[in-house]
This record gives sequence, C-alpha cells and structure tokens, in this order.
Amino acid sequence: MKITEIFERQKRTFSFEFFPPGDYLTAVKFGINAGQLIKLYPSFVSITYGAGGCTQTNTFDLVDLFHNELGFTCMAHYTCVNATREKIAYDMRILQDMGIQNVMLIRGDKPKDKPLVFPNPDGFNYGSDLVKFVRERYDFCIGAGAYPEKHTEALSLKKDLENLKIKIDAGADFLITQMFFDNKYYWDFVNKAIQKGIKCRIIPGIIPITNFKQISKFAELTGSTIPKKIFKKIKAYQDNPKEIYKIGLDLAIEQVTDLLENDAPGIHFYTLNKSRVAIKLYESLSGDFKDVKMLYEKSLTPHMPAP
Repeated sequence: MKITEIFERQKRTFSFEFFPPGDYLTAVKFGINAGQLIKLYPSFVSITYGAGGCTQTNTFDLVDLFHNELGFTCMAHYTCVNATREKIAYDMRILQDMGIQNVMLIRGDKPKDKPLVFPNPDGFNYGSDLVKFVRERYDFCIGAGAYPEKHTEALSLKKDLENLKIKIDAGADFLITQMFFDNKYYWDFVNKAIQKGIKCRIIPGIIPITNFKQISKFAELTGSTIPKKIFKKIKAYQDNPKEIYKIGLDLAIEQVTDLLENDAPGIHFYTLNKSRVAIKLYESLSGDFKDVKMLYEKSLTPHMPAP
C-alpha cells in the first residue's frame, strides 16, 4: 500500500524508523526491540540507508522482511551520494520487484571512507534531482526530508524552503522533518512552507532524549537546537541513565501531546532501534493508539495475521 493511500484513511499517521544492525549482537537486540515496536500497529515503518549506501544490502533485506514477511507498509530510504544513474535505476527495479511502493529519497550524508564526488557527472548531488529521476521512471510514493531549522548547508531558511519547493515540484508526495525539540520551529516552518506553496503533509520527526551525549551529537550534526532550559536540565543528570530516561520521556510526551493537540498530521518516531521509550511514548497517546490499531487491523489482507 502506498503511504499516500494511508493518508486518505488516517488523519494522523504514527510511524517508526529503524536502521540496519551492523553486527550479530546488534542484530539480536534489533530483533527483540523491533518485535516489540511492531506490536504497536504503526501506520508504516521506514528503514534508513547508510552514508554513501554503506548499508544497502541490510537495508533492502530489512525492507523485504518488514514488507513481505511481516506484512507492514514499508518505506525504503535511498540516497544518491556518489551513486550513478545506472545504479539508482537498478536499485529502484530491485525495490519494485520486492513489491515496495514507498521510498524516502534524500541526498544523504557524505561517506566517511570515500571522497565526495562533486559535481557527480554520472549521478546527482541534490535530493531534488533524485526525486525527479525516480518520479519520471517509477510508480513509487515518494517521501522527502525537511528541516524546521534549515539544512546545515543551506545559506538561510528562506533558501532552504526554496530548495524544498523544488523538491516538491519534482515529485515528492510528503515530507518528514528532521528532529527538533521546540515545537515553535515546526509550526513556523509549516507556515512558511505553506506560504511557499508547499501543500503536502509535513510529518514531525521526534526523538526522545534518553542519552545526553548521543542527543547532543545528533543535534550538532543536524543543526537542531536544544532549548537552554532542557539542555540545563538533562546535563545535570547526564551520568544518571534512569533520571535521563524519565526526564527525556516526560519531555517527549509533552512535546508530542502539544503537536497533536494543535493538529499535527501524526508523528514519525526516530526509535534508534530501541523499544522501551518508544512504546511508553506511543502508548501515552491512548486515544490515537486505539484508532491506529483499529485502522491497521482493517487494512490487513487475509494472509497477514496481526503481529
């Protein structure tokens, strides 16, 4: 099922993002955590794609597992950094043959172990070009990224929004935002996007703060601002995992509740492959959770039992 079809049935979607495990132990933990998370009846799940396609095989394997064996609507991330048009076309055919109908198309991070090819004469350097290429050749529902506080490489938020409009015009169907910790950034961004003529669904991406050093690093890499009062609060307990977990969960519940009360079109949970905090956060949305569960069960085909 295409995610745009889900939008027609669900005013709000609740989705989870996973990344491919890198070793055996991580794979075992992933299996346990993913098994718990998929019992929450997500509207869809997405699988990330490493810098320069470094996790491609694992990404495609997980997409195949979630879609064809577990029966979930699944979205495969795909990046164009250092990729050729020929390689992109080949990979899109693989996903198509798997029965995948949804892709998240982004430029992607610069690879750590290879030089960045710029300009790329055989491929693309911008996500909008990748979106255009795929839209013109394949029948995928296309998701793309958005940055409430602007992309770190953009000269300004105004310029970033102009580039985002190019991406939408190229064929993106909906947007999922980068993490943010102050909802005013999301609403200001949505209002400015509407003024630019961007009318698609913009789903807020949320990550609970459960590890001070990890979140601080993510925020630095993505340009996401951690409000001073939150930063000060969590820093005081950075060596106390239990207290950080409690504070982070409470803050996330407060943030998500505010978003939904103000009619955000759902939540995309960056799970970091961890289940406990995502489950607690999702189940705090009791009314929405029941609605999603009911819609999920109605969408199952006869050969797909509920997990």
